[in-house]
Amino acid sequence: MPLDIPAGACDCHVHVFGPARQYAFDPARTYTPADASLTELVSRHRELGISRTVIVQPSPYGADNSCLLDALAELGDAGRGVAVIDDTISDAALADMHRAGVRGVRVNLETAGEHDPAVARRKLRQAAERVAPLGWHVQTFTNLATFAALADSLSELPTALVVDHFGRAQASLGPAQSGMDRLLDAVAAGHVYVKLSAPYRISREPDYADVTPLARALIDANPDRVLWGTDWPHPGSAAGGPLSVDGITPFRQEDNRRALSRCLEWAETPERVRKIMTDNPERLYGF
Repeated sequence: MPLDIPAGACDCHVHVFGPARQYAFDPARTYTPADASLTELVSRHRELGISRTVIVQPSPYGADNSCLLDALAELGDAGRGVAVIDDTISDAALADMHRAGVRGVRVNLETAGEHDPAVARRKLRQAAERVAPLGWHVQTFTNLATFAALADSLSELPTALVVDHFGRAQASLGPAQSGMDRLLDAVAAGHVYVKLSAPYRISREPDYADVTPLARALIDANPDRVLWGTDWPHPGSAAGGPLSVDGITPFRQEDNRRALSRCLEWAETPERVRKIMTDNPERLYGF
């Protein structure tokens, strides 16, 4: 039975993989995933009562967005995408992506191991300037220290900025940890959205109990700038084991129903649930 969530509820962070025989992986990838089909994803969302989906381009495909775009074609108006682009992409290709439902571009600093604030700032600005004419946003996967070093320049970006996975804060250190104040201030000022996604990336406690203070601090800072996502099918380093390129890196086994109910607990009130699950995704992704 679906949980008590509002109409138009959105999972703002998922990935689709494969089939591997059809979509080639980037030779420079850090891991090789198994197949995780759109059909399986839609089935899981139906069980949860989720009707909208944001597919984020995963790192194993690099800047080849073919799998993402084909999935969006199947989802139609219920789907939006966040792509990865490089310097070779044309304006015409970006326009085609927009028509397909892409509304953002991802700059993955964490997987690439890029923690130099100057380089990170340049990459974010280049991406933002390229996609601002389309009304897209820039999404980044980075750690809290790198974010804090960038915080003073965020208001200068010509697009909205979305921060993945709690900004990679360490749940065990709580809301008072170094750099968390910069993320909270940026959320409060409306300069960034933050995704309450993949708590297993920042916590080792049962049921990720120590994530609750972080989640509630972010929601309290500005419930209009908070999103939620499952990170399905929980790929890459999320599984907790070594990454493999030559073999298959297994997905992490997570209870997605519990992930959703956990978010409802963090939100505390129906009004905040509606903002996080429906209103904020509508505004950012243009559903």
